[in-house]
Amino acid sequence: MDLPIFPRPGDKNTCNLREAVANPNIIVGDYTYYHDFDDPLKFQEKNVLYHYPVNNDRLVIGKFCSIAHGAKFLFNGGNHKQDSCVNYPFAIFGALWEHDLGVTESWDNKGDIVVGNDVWIGFEALIMAGVTIGDGARIGSRSIVTRDVPPYTVVGGAPAKPIKQRFSDEDVLFLDEIQWWNWPEERIKRNLGLLMGDIAALKQALADEPLFMERAEESVS
Repeated sequence: MDLPIFPRPGDKNTCNLREAVANPNIIVGDYTYYHDFDDPLKFQEKNVLYHYPVNNDRLVIGKFCSIAHGAKFLFNGGNHKQDSCVNYPFAIFGALWEHDLGVTESWDNKGDIVVGNDVWIGFEALIMAGVTIGDGARIGSRSIVTRDVPPYTVVGGAPAKPIKQRFSDEDVLFLDEIQWWNWPEERIKRNLGLLMGDIAALKQALADEPLFMERAEESVS
């Protein structure tokens, strides 16, 4: 699906992120947006850091995510090897130290950064390499996320710690089952009032309309 780079007429500070990145190792889902007070189109350059091709690590962001100004994703090339006797990354200075070590021996590779669907990432949050953020999570402003975040969990602080779960376990299971972000666009449009409202009302609407639930299940199969 081709989306406009700028989804809001007259707003050049908010972009559909998928349309603004070219790196094949940055994978962004439909409708995910990034807001920047300066230039959101520089996201790949300014917000995805130490993302060297030699590592082949990926930034994977799901659908319908909201990413605030200055949120950054710090990749493996920014690490220094933890089990080394020294902090200094000798391996990246082959010509100076006359060795044949591989450059990647200077750092630990913790893997990809994976962000689920409908995740909100606050102002100037920092997401570290190897972290997975579950669907529906919220990352507080200026948080430093060093560990995985469960779905529908609010985290904050440095390092980020769980503050609360947004919904009950039952409601989290319900949202995981319907996966509204995979519904066709027209179905989402018809149900915006419910999606933007109380979860109890959404559950009741689906309970009152069994075929609605069946269609939702078909859309994710």
